[in-house]
Amino acid sequence: MPVLLVIPARYASSRYPGKPLVELRGASGQARSLIRRSWDAAMAVSGVDRVVVATDDGRIRDHAEGFGAEVVMTATSCRNGTERCAEAVANLGLSPEIVVNLQGDAPLTPAWFVEDLVAGLRAAPDADVATPVLRCSGRMRADLIADRMAGRVGGTTAVFGHDGRALYFSKEVIPFAAGDYGDDQPSPVFHHVGVYAYRPGALAEYPGWDEGRLERLEGLEQLRFLERNRSILCVEVEARGRQFWELNNPEDVPRLETMMRDMNLD
Repeated sequence: MPVLLVIPARYASSRYPGKPLVELRGASGQARSLIRRSWDAAMAVSGVDRVVVATDDGRIRDHAEGFGAEVVMTATSCRNGTERCAEAVANLGLSPEIVVNLQGDAPLTPAWFVEDLVAGLRAAPDADVATPVLRCSGRMRADLIADRMAGRVGGTTAVFGHDGRALYFSKEVIPFAAGDYGDDQPSPVFHHVGVYAYRPGALAEYPGWDEGRLERLEGLEQLRFLERNRSILCVEVEARGRQFWELNNPEDVPRLETMMRDMNLD
C-alpha cells in the first residue's frame, strides 16, 4: 500500500476534553463534528489509498462508524498522535510506503497541503518525516501573538534551514521579528500545519524512544524526532486564498466557524 492516512483522535484532551465530537457550523449553518470534518478533509486528498480513524474511545468509534469511517482501536497509553498512528499501522498489519497523520483538530486543511507533503517526502529520500509550513500573513502572525499574550496556546511555529530541514518548532512565535506587518503582508514567521508524513521505519521506532526534554517542555511530539537527530523536512505550502487554523481551545470554535463562513465552506 503506497499511502495510508491515519486520523488520530482521543477524547481525553487535557486542554479540550471531548474535542473530536465538538460540532462546527459551516456557511449554511449545518453542524458537523470535528472528527467528521477531518474525515471529509482526508477523503478529499488524492493519491491516498486508505483512510482510518485511530482512537481509544468508544464514543468516538461509534460516532465515526456512524458516518461511514473505518476505525481502528488503539491503547489509552498512546502519549500523542504519532504514537497512535504507529500503533494503528501495527494493528492493521500493513506495510505502506508512507503514513500520513492528519490530526483530527485541523478540519480546514486543504487537500493540496497533504498532496504536496507526500510529494515532498518522496522527493527527499534522506528525510524521515515531512510536515507542512505556511508563511504567516501579518494578520495571522498578529493572531498568534495575541493568543500568547492572552495566555492561550494557539498555533505552532517552525524555523528551518536553507535546505528545508527543521531546526525547531515552538508554541512561542518564532523567529522574533521587530516591526509590524500589514494584514496581508508576508511575515518571516511560518505556521506549522499539524500534518505529518512518515517513513514507516522511523514511525515504528518512535514509540520506543523516551519522551524528550524539549518535547516535554513544548508539548510538541515532533521534537522527539529532532532530539533523536532524525531529519524532518518542512514543506512550504501555499494558502491559495484559503484561511487556515487549528482547533486547540474552545475559543477557536467561533474563529473556525467565521473562517468557514468567509470561505463559503459547509
